[in-house]
Amino acid sequence: MTQAPAALYETQLTSLPLLQRGKVRDIYEVDACHLLIVTTDRLSAFDVVLPDPIPGKGAVLTSVASFWFKKLQHIIPNHLAAMTLEKAVPDPGERALVTGRALVVKRLRPLPVEAIARGYLIGSGWKDYQRTGAVCGIPLPPGLQQADRLPEPIYTPSTKAEVGDHDENVSFEDTVRLLGRARAEQVRDVTLALYTEAAAYALERGIIIADTKFEFGLDDQDQLVLIDEALTPDSSRFWPADQYRPGISPPSFDKQFVRDYLETLDWDKTPPGPELPEAILRKTAEKYREAQRRLTELK
Repeated sequence: MTQAPAALYETQLTSLPLLQRGKVRDIYEVDACHLLIVTTDRLSAFDVVLPDPIPGKGAVLTSVASFWFKKLQHIIPNHLAAMTLEKAVPDPGERALVTGRALVVKRLRPLPVEAIARGYLIGSGWKDYQRTGAVCGIPLPPGLQQADRLPEPIYTPSTKAEVGDHDENVSFEDTVRLLGRARAEQVRDVTLALYTEAAAYALERGIIIADTKFEFGLDDQDQLVLIDEALTPDSSRFWPADQYRPGISPPSFDKQFVRDYLETLDWDKTPPGPELPEAILRKTAEKYREAQRRLTELK
């Protein structure tokens, strides 16, 4: 396995109980009300965790997500907790392992859907449109090209899959059955509000957010809360605005670069995933850092 010294594939904290090792994040229990989410350098593509980490990726994701949580908190509260990392991980050695890639968050009840906002016709949405003239059952005008901007952003939820399984697109009415109509409408409306504001900000920084996904949970008062990550290169398609043109899959600051490489291989998209060449690892890390720089640094 190709691994740079700075890369962290998984954590093995002994001072806290490990609750879950997800595709990218290791989640530990701090107490009854708090969790520690450590973002590793693992990369998943086509819902398969790949064997090679992307050096520094976890720190980039943590920085970008933290930026968006604070910037968008006027739209919806997020799961960031007031508890410090020092209090959550008192052991200085273990804390050093996760500093810069760990968040202390409130323990909430996650909703069983992924909330996806699409502003452009790409990925599975483009494939769906080619077959049906619609995306997840939402009719679109005829004659659109790959990567075209949609007349307005659309909400296309999916189910949340276990590690190794594939997320499945569902209709809005499916989410009504899962969540109740009022909650389903709230999730849809908040998703589109978050996407619209973030996309406008990113465009000023030279990045088109083609699509993104959010996850939500409920607190003890059944208030909707933004959880997991927000508008990172892992959960979004980021395109350089100066290189965008309809009709092609644009270059990107996200893991689409890895997906495009994997599509050239004789791999059936089931585990185990193929090893990645050093050049792909290095270039992917550069793309993630460039997205972080454009979005979070002061002009």
